[in-house]
Amino acid sequence: MQHIRVRFAPSPTGFLHVGGLRTALYNFLFARKLGGKFILRIEDTDRARYVEGAVDNLIKTLHWAGLDYDEGPGVGGDFGPYIQSERTNIYKEHADHLIEMKSAYRCFCTAERLEQMRKEQQKNKLTPKYDRTCLRLSEDEVLLNLEQGRAFVIRMKVPDDSSIRFSDIIRGDVEFNSAQIDDQVLIKSDGYPTYHLANVVDDHLMKISHVIRGEEWLSSTPKHVLLYRFLGWELPQFAHLPLLLNPDRSKLSKRQGDVAVEDYRSKGYLKEALVNFVALLGWNPGDDREIFDLSGLTREFSLERVGKAGAIFNLEKLDWLNFQHLRLMPDVEVMGILKEELVKASFKVEKFTDEYLLRVIEAMRERVSFVRDFILKSPYFFEAPESYDQDVMKKRWKPTSAVCLRKLAEEFSKLSEPAKGDYENALHLAADSLGVTKGELIHPLRLAVSGVGEGPGVYDIVSILGKYETVRRINSAIERIK
Repeated sequence: MQHIRVRFAPSPTGFLHVGGLRTALYNFLFARKLGGKFILRIEDTDRARYVEGAVDNLIKTLHWAGLDYDEGPGVGGDFGPYIQSERTNIYKEHADHLIEMKSAYRCFCTAERLEQMRKEQQKNKLTPKYDRTCLRLSEDEVLLNLEQGRAFVIRMKVPDDSSIRFSDIIRGDVEFNSAQIDDQVLIKSDGYPTYHLANVVDDHLMKISHVIRGEEWLSSTPKHVLLYRFLGWELPQFAHLPLLLNPDRSKLSKRQGDVAVEDYRSKGYLKEALVNFVALLGWNPGDDREIFDLSGLTREFSLERVGKAGAIFNLEKLDWLNFQHLRLMPDVEVMGILKEELVKASFKVEKFTDEYLLRVIEAMRERVSFVRDFILKSPYFFEAPESYDQDVMKKRWKPTSAVCLRKLAEEFSKLSEPAKGDYENALHLAADSLGVTKGELIHPLRLAVSGVGEGPGVYDIVSILGKYETVRRINSAIERIK
C-alpha cells in the first residue's frame, strides 16, 4: 500500500477558522488511522493578507487541540522548508519550465486593462476570463517588454475545449470542461506564486498522497490537475469536505457569529468537546454514537463515511457535548482548568486547597456545562455573598428567621470537626428546640450562606464551607437582612 502522507496547509491570515480545524482534524485522523504522516505547511505567499503572529497562533491552536504534526515549522522533516515564502525559487523554476513547455506564458496587462476587460465581459453577460491578449504576443514583443522592465505575471495556458476529469474519494468522478476555466495566474507580479502553483509543486515534492481539503477548493482542482498533467506528475487522491453551514443553511461566516477556534476556546469550551463536535460536521461512525475522544475518533474515522451535503453548525449540540465531556473529565483535570478560571476572575487561587476545590467540583459537576460555571453558578464557594436574592428573601426570610438562625449557629458552633451528617443532626436539634419545621431553618440557612435559593444540597454547601465560615455567614446575614 502507498505510504500515506497528508498535509494541512493554512494561510496565516488570522486565527484558525473552525473549518480549518476540521480540515486539520480529518487529515490528522486519516494519517494516524493508517500509520501515515501528518504535515503542517504554511502557505504565506499572499503577502497582502499576512498577519503578524498568525503562524504562532496556528501552531499553538493545533497543539491545544491535540493535533501534533510529524513534519513542519519547528519540527523539521526531509521535505522542508515548510513555509512557502522560503521556497520562492522552487516555484520560479517550475513556472519557467512551464513557459518553456508552452504550458504557461507571461502576461503584461495592467490592472486597469484587466478591470476594463472584466466590466465589458459582465456588460455582455460573458463568463469573466482573461482574453489571452498576451498569449498572442510574438517572442520579440515579449523580449521588448522584458527589456523595458514592464511588470508581468505568469499565466497557465488552459487547453481549449478539453475535458478534465478526476476522482474524489467523497464525491466520486468529477468532470469539468476547460472552457469554464480561466488562464490562472501562477506567479504574481511581486514574484510570489499563487496558491495554485505553490500548492501543486509542494504537494508533489513533499510526496503528499491524499489532498483532503474543503469543498471551496473543488472548482480549483481542474487547474491543479492540469498542472500535474503539464509537469508529468502523478495525481494525489483528492477528498473535498462538505461546507460548514449556519442553521439557516447559509455558509458559516464571521457575519453570523464566532468562527475562530480561539473564540470558542476563550468562551471556555473544552478542547475535547470542540474536537468531538468538529469531527461530526460531515462525518459519522455509522451508528448513533456521538461521544468520542481523539483516540476513539482515530479508531473509527474513514473518509468513506464523510458525506457530500453541507454540515450544520449547531451550537446547542456543541454545548451538549461540552457538558458530556466535562462529566467524563477526571476531577483533577477539571481542577486545573478551574484554577485558571479563578485567576481570570481575579481570585487568589492560593486561598483554596486542592481538597476544597475537589469538593466544590463534586458538588457542582452535574449542574455545570463549562468550567467557568463553577464560579458563575456558585460564586459563594469562593467569596461570601455581598447581597441576597430579593425574591428568595421575600419568600423564605420570615420574621422568626433571625432567631432561628441564631439558635442554629449556636448548635453548629458546638460541633467538633463536623462531617455533612453532623450539620444535618445539628439542624434537627435546633428545629426541635425551637418547635419549628426543618424547612424554617433550611431555607434561610441556604440564603445566608449562598445569597441565593438554589444550588447543591444545603448540607453539602455548609460542609464544604466549614463550621467557622458557615457561622460567620449566618451572623452576617442576620445583621444585614432586616
